[in-house]
Amino acid sequence: MKNNNLIRFVESLVFLPVMTLSFTFSGFHNVPAPQDVLVEKPNIATDSTFALNQALEPKVDLDAELKKAKAEAIDTYFAERDMPLEGTGMKMVEEAEKNDLDWRLLPAIAVRESTGGKNDCKKVENNAFGWGSCKIGFESNEKAIETVAKNLGGNNPNTAHHYDDKETKEILRAYNPPSIVPRYAEQVMSIMDAIGEPEMTVTPLLTYNTST
Repeated sequence: MKNNNLIRFVESLVFLPVMTLSFTFSGFHNVPAPQDVLVEKPNIATDSTFALNQALEPKVDLDAELKKAKAEAIDTYFAERDMPLEGTGMKMVEEAEKNDLDWRLLPAIAVRESTGGKNDCKKVENNAFGWGSCKIGFESNEKAIETVAKNLGGNNPNTAHHYDDKETKEILRAYNPPSIVPRYAEQVMSIMDAIGEPEMTVTPLLTYNTST
């Protein structure tokens, strides 16, 4: 009899925690199962990444930034040497693009001919390029840049036979032939290399678009 009572007492000890555990969970009907939470988390992360990718958009005009970088390279070269043509970099870049010229050609010629405007033509005004053997003046440096670029690009019918469809070195040899100024083309091209690389690149920045 004692043995039967002892067995029943031990069985009650085993059964009681099981009942208590069942009761504890049954009282919380709104608690999600652990596996449900694990399934939902990746979905939330995926949605957030998608939204972030949509919000990060390039807000940079790459062509404008490239022109700006070239102009700054020209103006920096002038500024570091205290040359009067500082500030004309953007005009030189724009006119070079219009006439299909290397963006460094105009400033390099100006440096070779007049030390960037320090020693421009004496008898005429605003001619830092030695254009027309220093017999032609301009109302401004900007007008001089426009005229020289147009001619070197082969877009002036009166001078196109000298410059049209020529590479930079050929243009320079037509501008000042080796028979008149030996190694003129090489000197100008060396200045071009000092101003910057022929091909410049800019890296677009991603900005957060709060309008979406």
